[in-house]
Amino acid sequence: MLLVDDHELVRTGIGRILKDERGIKVIGEACSGEEALQFCRQHEPDVVLMDMNMPGMGGLTATKRILHYCPDIKILALSVSCEEPVPTKVMQLGASGFISKNSAPHEMVAAVRKVYTGARHISDEVAQKMALAKVSQQKENPFAELSDRELQIMLMITQGQKVTDIADQLSVSAKTVNSYRYRMFEKLAISGDVELTHLALRHGMIDIAKITP
Repeated sequence: MLLVDDHELVRTGIGRILKDERGIKVIGEACSGEEALQFCRQHEPDVVLMDMNMPGMGGLTATKRILHYCPDIKILALSVSCEEPVPTKVMQLGASGFISKNSAPHEMVAAVRKVYTGARHISDEVAQKMALAKVSQQKENPFAELSDRELQIMLMITQGQKVTDIADQLSVSAKTVNSYRYRMFEKLAISGDVELTHLALRHGMIDIAKITP
């Protein structure tokens, strides 16, 4: 399997947990979606444990592209931010599971084994948030109105990435990125990147540790 997380400490910790598990072998690590995509196209691991909140391509886009080129790979999403609509969107992209970084080590191991067999796994914390989002009588999370591309750009902006860098990574023009950006602002009834970051934090869409100062 492949471990994907932009924090070496996290990759090392997970690697140690999986090291002595029978039938599970970590064959590679990646610190970005770009590295993960390249590794998967070359080696096609059975399972990818994919962090959702990374600089650059990010987990959502990496999941989509990996499954486009390697549809048999099982992707298990991992995130500290488990609020909707991210879990639903990543599962709709074809991921095999979604677990919280708050999950116990034994659950992560069980989830890896489960998705390897072709089954799906969603941790209790994530499943509860997904269910509550559907039945809640409170105001819906405004980010649920964003398209997959708008959500992707939102995550990149809140990580401090510039429009030109986002455009390069997505292989589109800066004008196109700004079009998505302004459309997103309109949907969220905000006027700039600072408001966007505050709103994302308020709704649990991003991890404050991932925000570039």
